[in-house]
Amino acid sequence: MSRKRFAIELGYAADMHGEDMTKAAVRAVRDAMSRTCLCGLVEIWGRENFQGVYVHAQVAVPAPECVDTEAVRAVIPIGKASVSVTAGGMSAAGIEVPCFGPGTSNIIVACAALTVSVDMDKAHAPACEACAAPSRAD
Repeated sequence: MSRKRFAIELGYAADMHGEDMTKAAVRAVRDAMSRTCLCGLVEIWGRENFQGVYVHAQVAVPAPECVDTEAVRAVIPIGKASVSVTAGGMSAAGIEVPCFGPGTSNIIVACAALTVSVDMDKAHAPACEACAAPSRAD
């Protein structure tokens, strides 16, 4: 089975008052998804229910060991999802608001890159004849 990248989208988000790495990561993945339209997978390739589609979320936060990767993976609605977390993002000075995050004052910024790949197995050939036909010289 060979996979080809179909789309890459970036997202950014923050947790303003709780210093919650997972919350920032989830928001960054959702931000990337909000700008991604995969209509070509359905309309051109004829992929019902997004079979043979893989979505990988690479997320960067200041403390990657604090991210619940299952919570991040759970927000990816299509395909087979995977998540990797690396050190990055930003921790910026904020302000403590006790009712939102007692004892915390930093803003956590997360960056996410979503890569959508497609299984190029011949069983998933293009649905339209124009896409499948070999090119001809006129």
